[in-house]
Amino acid sequence: MAINLDENSKVLVQGFTGQIGTFHATDMIKYGTNVVGGVTPGKGGSKHLDLPVFNTMKEAVEATGANASIIFVPPPFAADSIMEAADAGIGFCVAITDGIPSQDMIRVKRYMRRYKAGEKMLLTGPNCAGSISPGKCMMGIMPGHIYIPGPIGVVGRSGTLGYEAADQMREIGVGISSSIGIGGDPINGSSFKDHLMKFEEDPETKAVIIIGEIGGPQEVEAALWAKDNMSKPVIGYIAGLTAPKGTRMGHAGAIISAVGDSAAEKVEILTECGVHVVPNPASFAPVVKEVMAKIG
Repeated sequence: MAINLDENSKVLVQGFTGQIGTFHATDMIKYGTNVVGGVTPGKGGSKHLDLPVFNTMKEAVEATGANASIIFVPPPFAADSIMEAADAGIGFCVAITDGIPSQDMIRVKRYMRRYKAGEKMLLTGPNCAGSISPGKCMMGIMPGHIYIPGPIGVVGRSGTLGYEAADQMREIGVGISSSIGIGGDPINGSSFKDHLMKFEEDPETKAVIIIGEIGGPQEVEAALWAKDNMSKPVIGYIAGLTAPKGTRMGHAGAIISAVGDSAAEKVEILTECGVHVVPNPASFAPVVKEVMAKIG
């Protein structure tokens, strides 16, 4: 099985006719993702990549029955695109866009509070590589060929480290159920905990890798929740062990600003919570092999 996206996902591409949207939509279609159309205001009624283009998300959802969307909209307009997707009834949205102002994302978070729990759109990103359920659906910019189906769930802030984990899993013949990119911005749509809850309920996911980094409390919150609520082993890697206090890394959210924000502190807390810590990016495979051997 998989979480968030699968072979039944009907995907719309927001920013469909732009250069970036076109490039990655083509890749997603080649992978086998069921892309049913796209949205570019002012180009409704035309066709692009042999698929219909709509002016608004509401029109697109009504015409196609789409339940998922991916956003390749420039930063100044991306927050409005996210809220438009939520209003149209989209269930799962991936915001690829990097550089959305934090103030805009605060507005998005406030806007999403109007929806009841069962009706609220699940947002991943912004500033993420996307999500993939191997062999079923790819919504993102990742190299799909390195992902093979299997029992390991992945959720991470870093796209490239997610690729590294997936490639190491492929090399040892242990595949991925779903890999979810939550993005590297300080204010994002969903957290590690949100997806750990889903992986815990997925019968075919046997273990979960979380890939974090310095800055923010999300990894610690997830580990504390997993300690009391997860029956499946959690494997964790935290990037930035050598970063001095106050250092910014590539992600806007990767700045140490409070107690518990540094990589060393996070590793200590994760270990105390029973998370199997990966010491460096080359060690995903050996740690996963060891964990899988224990659970049979």
